[in-house]
Formats: sequence, C-alpha cells, structure tokens
Amino acid sequence: MSPIVIALTGASGSIYALRLLDVLLDAGCELHVVVSPAAALVMRDELDPQLDTDQFRIETMLPSAQQAGDVLSRFQFPALESSSEQRGTLRVYHHQDFHAGIASGSFLTSGMVICPCSMGTLAAIASGQSSNLIHRAADVHLKERRKLIVVPRETPLGVIQLENMARLANAGGVILPAMPGFYHAPTSMADLVDFVVARICDQLGVPHTLLERWGEADADTGTIER
Repeated sequence: MSPIVIALTGASGSIYALRLLDVLLDAGCELHVVVSPAAALVMRDELDPQLDTDQFRIETMLPSAQQAGDVLSRFQFPALESSSEQRGTLRVYHHQDFHAGIASGSFLTSGMVICPCSMGTLAAIASGQSSNLIHRAADVHLKERRKLIVVPRETPLGVIQLENMARLANAGGVILPAMPGFYHAPTSMADLVDFVVARICDQLGVPHTLLERWGEADADTGTIER
C-alpha cells in the first residue's frame, strides 16, 4: 500500500485521530501527518492538559509513548489484532511546509484523511484556498482523483457548512461524519470511537477487526451478528 496522509485540525474529537493513528500504524501503514496549531490546542484540552502546544510533537501522543498510553487507557480500547508483522512508520510535517512531498501530485498516496475536520478547514478546501499544507495536500488529492476523507465533528450544521460539504462531495471527497452507530451494541466510549475509525479504515482499504459487521451470520447458530 502507498503512503497515507493524515491531517488533524481544530475540531473536537482528538481521540478519533489518536486511535486512527494507532490502528493504521498497527496495520503497517506508512503515515505522513500534519497537525494544525488549533488541533494541538484541542488535543491538549481533550486528552492531556500538560501537553506543550508551543513544542508540540504528535510522536509524544502515540500509543508507543507512555504519555499516550496513559491517555488511551482512560478509554479502555480493546487490544488490536495486528494485520502486519511490522509496525508502520510515521513522518510529521509542519503545517506551513510547502516543500513537503505531500504538497505535490507526484507524491503517490493511497488517500488522505482529515480527522477531525474543522468547519474552517472544510471551507478552505471546498473553495480551493491552499493557505497551509493541509489545504494543499487535500487539493492535491482532489485534483489527482485520489481518495480524500474528511471527518467533521460539528453540530448543528448551518447552510454554509452543508453547502461546503456538498461542494466537496461533488468534487470527489468522502464526507464521513464522526457519527457512531449503535447496532453493534457498544458498551464503552472506546466502542463508539472504534466504530468511526473502522469506517475510515474501510474507506482506505485497510483491514481491521474493530467491529462486527451488520449481517454477518454466525457459522454455528445461523443467527445474525450486529
């Protein structure tokens, strides 16, 4: 699989991003990550009040670090069943680094995910304003006809936000709101987070065992697992 671009912006839902990074790295993916300043602020407020946003490094929040392990342990995520013998790699770019490979269409990828996606980032992409590396990388994925997945977490939605989503969808983007389902009988916040992360992985074509799928028949009883 080609590299995957992951961007974090200033919407609520930092835990979705952290869990997504963990799952994709566990699957052996090569990740290229950009974090906006607002995303670092939100991550500090939601996950770790001690996080230094002036010297923010996403590596310090990954599950391989003790700090991130403490954060994830609060949500009691189930253990991952690794689909790769080797953990993936991660490279982080400054949000204004237009020399980064991901700013060019010649840099081949398997897709890009913006999780969570703020309404400001959504508006910038929908209107073609490449004012930072996140916007530019998203624009590249649209023009190259590669998969761009945005994960908005906002409510309620106004006409402007809905029109921006429609415009992005018409341009080829995938709008995947952070709306967890309940048919899989979740028993924890971790189950709700994993539902959304699983749907992102499905869009990327990354195998996972985060949830039981609707309509899967039990081999022994013939009953339907939800």
